[in-house]
Amino acid sequence: MLTCLKEFCAFFLLLVSACTAVAGTDLKPEELIKRHLESVGTPTARAAAQSHLVEGAATYKMLVGGSGQIRGKAVFVSQGRKLHLLLKINTVEYRGEQFICDGDSTSVAGTYSDKSRSDLGEFLRSQDVLLREGLLGGTLSTAWPLLDEGSWKGRVSYEGIKKVEGRELHALHYRPKKSSDLNVMLYFDPETFRHVMTIYKVGIRAGVGLQGELSSVDRQETRYRIEERFSDFHNVDGLTMPSQYELRFTQELANGFTKSVEWDIAVSQIRNNVPLDPRNFEVK
Repeated sequence: MLTCLKEFCAFFLLLVSACTAVAGTDLKPEELIKRHLESVGTPTARAAAQSHLVEGAATYKMLVGGSGQIRGKAVFVSQGRKLHLLLKINTVEYRGEQFICDGDSTSVAGTYSDKSRSDLGEFLRSQDVLLREGLLGGTLSTAWPLLDEGSWKGRVSYEGIKKVEGRELHALHYRPKKSSDLNVMLYFDPETFRHVMTIYKVGIRAGVGLQGELSSVDRQETRYRIEERFSDFHNVDGLTMPSQYELRFTQELANGFTKSVEWDIAVSQIRNNVPLDPRNFEVK
């Protein structure tokens, strides 16, 4: 009898799990986003946070195409649709990254000693939807587009439960306002509905031949991929925000060479509604 009971319980749990998975595939994007916003905080708490000041330690890592790591700091300020992310390390040749959006226009600083941009910087300059639409940084920023109900309607679609890096997550396809080949997928924890990952992907051809036809070399693409991961969530003034943020950039050249770098940010402090100098958001 005990054995039969155990088998029945196991079967029941399996049935519930299967039904939950099926139900997840029918989830409307509006419902997913509603639950996500509830995971961030109450409407009152969300509305009260007009600005964020996020500070922490940053570690720059070369994962592929080089090796090594160096420690620095990160400062991320946002106000409404404006944002400014500073990632700083102290080296002679490369000083980090600086990304700014004033709500409409964007700026990516040249942070090499000769004032040129890094590969990551050049990518965000050309694919500035990450800055212009407030995607970069997720809920660490007041510019996060899902906070603005009118900004995402008609531009998101629910893709069901997807297995990503061994985790089953709700997947939401985000289409930028401006026409773009960039593929943007937002991922949410199925239990808490917290935003835990964003993956951006795009392939860019080398160029077009003189006669308007692609040569064998030109047909090849350079593939770009940015991964953002968010974890270790804490409550700050009624808002549940991540204290661990990883920003990984991977570039696969047409000749087979791959380069991958990562910024690993451990947030030490988040302050809301701190008066911010307007010069933080000046596009240069």
